[in-house]
Amino acid sequence: MAATIASQSSAALTFDLVARCSVTRARASCLTLPHGPVQLPMFMPVATQASLKGLTPEQLEETGCRLCLNNTYHLGLKPGQEVLAAIGGAHKLQGWQHNLLTDSGGYELVLGAFSPLLPGHLLQQLTKYLQLSDEHSISLQNTIGSDIMMQLDDVLVTTSPGCSSHARGYAAKHTQNLFCIIQGGLDLEMRRECCEEMVARNTPGIAIGGLSGGEAKADYCRVVATCTELLPELKPRYVMGIGYPEDLVVSVALGADMFDCVWPTRTARFGNAVTKYGVLNVKNAKFGVDFGPIEEGCGCICCRKGDGGLGITRAFVHHNIAKETVSAHLLTLHNVWYQLNLMREVRDAIIADRYPAFIRQFFANLYPNKGDYPEWAMGALHGVGVDLLEDET
Repeated sequence: MAATIASQSSAALTFDLVARCSVTRARASCLTLPHGPVQLPMFMPVATQASLKGLTPEQLEETGCRLCLNNTYHLGLKPGQEVLAAIGGAHKLQGWQHNLLTDSGGYELVLGAFSPLLPGHLLQQLTKYLQLSDEHSISLQNTIGSDIMMQLDDVLVTTSPGCSSHARGYAAKHTQNLFCIIQGGLDLEMRRECCEEMVARNTPGIAIGGLSGGEAKADYCRVVATCTELLPELKPRYVMGIGYPEDLVVSVALGADMFDCVWPTRTARFGNAVTKYGVLNVKNAKFGVDFGPIEEGCGCICCRKGDGGLGITRAFVHHNIAKETVSAHLLTLHNVWYQLNLMREVRDAIIADRYPAFIRQFFANLYPNKGDYPEWAMGALHGVGVDLLEDET
C-alpha cells in the first residue's frame, strides 16, 4: 500500500493523499468515511431509488464498489421520510453495508418543473416537493443517513450559459459529511468567485456542479481545470454527473477525484457493452454467432472463466437481449465492473507515476487511428503536460 504524503480529517471523513502525478494534476488518495475506506480516484454507480437497476446489493459489492449514489428527491417521494426514519435510513432499506452519497434533489426539481406529461397523482406529489427547501433537503438526507450529502443549490439564471450558486450554512450530523457545490456555468470568473466562497465554508469535500448538461467538452474541461486549480489539495473533489470513460480519464488528469453517472447502467439496458476498445452494441446481428466473452481479458463475473464457470458469450447476450432481462443484467454487471476497474487502473498508474503513458495507451485503444483523437481531449491534456501524439520510448 502506498504511504500517505499528507492527511486531513474532519468529524466523519479522513482524506489521505498517497501519490501525485509528476506531470498532470492527477492524484491518488484514500477517503475514509463512516462505512469504510474508498480509494480515489473513483466512479460511483447510481442507485437512484436505493437500487442499482439490474443488480442486487451483493452483486454491486462484488464489483468492488464501496460508495454509490442515492437520490434524495426520489427517496423523499417514495418510500418517503417516515418510512426511511422507521427502518433506520437507506443503508438498511437497501441492505448496503458500504458508503452512500446523496445528491440534494435540486436537479430533479429543475427537470420536474418542465415535465408536462406527468400522471395526476405524481403531479400532485411533485407540486408538494417542488417546494423542497434547503432545510427539507438536509432533513431528508439526515434521515437517509448518507455518508456524504450535498447542499441544495440556489440556482440563479445568468446571462452566461449555466448558473451560479449560494450555499447556506446547514450542518450535517456528526456521522455525515456535507459537501458544497461550485457553480457558475461556463463563466470562468463566476466559477472562480464561487470557488473562493465555497472554500471559505471549509466543508469536508467540494463538488463541481452544473456540468454534464450538453456543453461542449472543451468548455467542460476549462471549467474543471479552472476549479481544481483553486480547490484545497487535502479535500476530495467531486465532479457531478460525469461517466464516459474518456471524460473520467481526462478529468482525473485535470485534478478531479470522484464521479457519478447513470450512463454505464442505462446503456447496458440498451444492449451496449463498455470495453477498452469502445462501446459494443451487442444487439448487432454479427454478435449472434460470436462465442467470445463480452470483453476478452475482463475480470468481471460475466467474462472471466475459472472457478468452474464457463463465461458468458456475446452470442448468449445477443440471443436474450430483446426477450429476457438477463442480458441487461449481465451487461450492467460488466459495465459497472468496467468503470470501477478503469478507475483502479487509473489509481495504480498514478501511484506508479506512469499516468501520462496510461492516458496515451487508453486513447490508442479507443482510437487506432491517431487522426481520430478528439480535439477537446488533446487540448485539455496538452494543458496539463500530456501530448497524446507522443510515442512512448
